[in-house]
Amino acid sequence: LCSKALSDEENVKLFGKCNNPHGHGHNYKGKAVTVPLSLLFFLQIDPVSGMVLNLTDLKEYMQEAIMEPLDHKNLDKDVPYFAEVVSTTENVAVFIWENLKKLLPMGTLYKVKVYETDQNVVVYKGEETISE
Repeated sequence: LCSKALSDEENVKLFGKCNNPHGHGHNYKGKAVTVPLSLLFFLQIDPVSGMVLNLTDLKEYMQEAIMEPLDHKNLDKDVPYFAEVVSTTENVAVFIWENLKKLLPMGTLYKVKVYETDQNVVVYKGEETISE
């Protein structure tokens, strides 16, 4: 992690052992799409499939929005979004949210949950972020 807005000393102080201007690696895990029961009253359940969203379509959306741009990539060098945005777990969650929001039917994306480690988890609900 490294912010272009900070000096070398400030980056070390802020990001500690995670500071590296040449990259910092994680194997992120994510739970990207949730439809809360309270929304089921407002969303149309398909009478034939019994689903709000076809799971095959959801897998394709997740492939396009998450796996293709992020999987096996150096976020800081290979993903244009992170050229100017520090690749923290919080910003990874925002990136995933914004990509999925463009593909999913309106109202079906409730939260994005990204695990950096078992102890560092970010939950993002649009403009509302909750660290767990």
